[in-house]
Amino acid sequence: MRIALIGQADFGAAVLKGLVGKGQQVVGVFCPPDRGGKADPVKVEAEQAGLPLFQPARMKDEDAHQAMLSLNADLGILAFVTDIVPSRVFNAPRLGSICYHPSLLPRHRGRSAINWAVIQGDTRTGLTIFWVDDGIDTGDILLQKEVEIGPDDTTGALYFNRLYPMGVEAVLEAVEMIARDTAPRLVQDHRLATYEPPCDESQAGLDWGRPGREIYNFIRGCDPQPGATTTFRGEKVKFYNAAFLAESHAAPAAEILEVSDKGLKVAVPGGAIIITRFRTKDLGKVKAPEFIQAKQPKVGERFGG
Repeated sequence: MRIALIGQADFGAAVLKGLVGKGQQVVGVFCPPDRGGKADPVKVEAEQAGLPLFQPARMKDEDAHQAMLSLNADLGILAFVTDIVPSRVFNAPRLGSICYHPSLLPRHRGRSAINWAVIQGDTRTGLTIFWVDDGIDTGDILLQKEVEIGPDDTTGALYFNRLYPMGVEAVLEAVEMIARDTAPRLVQDHRLATYEPPCDESQAGLDWGRPGREIYNFIRGCDPQPGATTTFRGEKVKFYNAAFLAESHAAPAAEILEVSDKGLKVAVPGGAIIITRFRTKDLGKVKAPEFIQAKQPKVGERFGG
């Protein structure tokens, strides 16, 4: 089966390496152009394997379409793609294309599925390999795999420790199912669909008026990107590496309860959070002792004011 891969970053490179390692016939690879003199990991992997490589400025450009047609591929694979891939490209392979998505579709459509699963307090999520269509993560399901979301998981931990390696294996499994002609096309129940916007700076503002557990979920859902954002003495500050403490106190939300080498203990409704890593414009991303030394926060001061 002739395979064309469209991908980028470490995930795309891992999928490509897995396909080559299993002896699959990869006839062409698409990845973004070099930026800042640095080659994408997919490009590096393709060149090491001696595979035809295409780096169109945009996948919707005609040269990308013509390149895909020239490959006479049986199957397209989208392995971590942030560019818009038009239907004339993903439908060019004889069997169409499949895509990896890190949620149990139809829940959490959109490019920040892992962030929103953690932010919304989900206890389970997973991944979906689906057949690409013209919608946003709306195509028929080929296979799904579930994982638990631990009460202290961050988006980064969930992705790198579970959904990333499991996703690579799931793509390879899906390819084998397609080759054996045993791959299903299960229509999504669109009535159950949810869609959230990209979890970026516009969504990163921390709301101290929410219940404590929701504040904690928001911090870990924005870790490592974009970082839950608040202010301290009028300066923007981001929180990472938080822990939740179910304890009683009379302090208002966002008030600093304790300053120690472990971090800052901050009041939230129904408990407290300990923050052990921070980011500010002048310091960059630092551990709590560095933040404390530089900013000298005091018990009784408040964030967000």
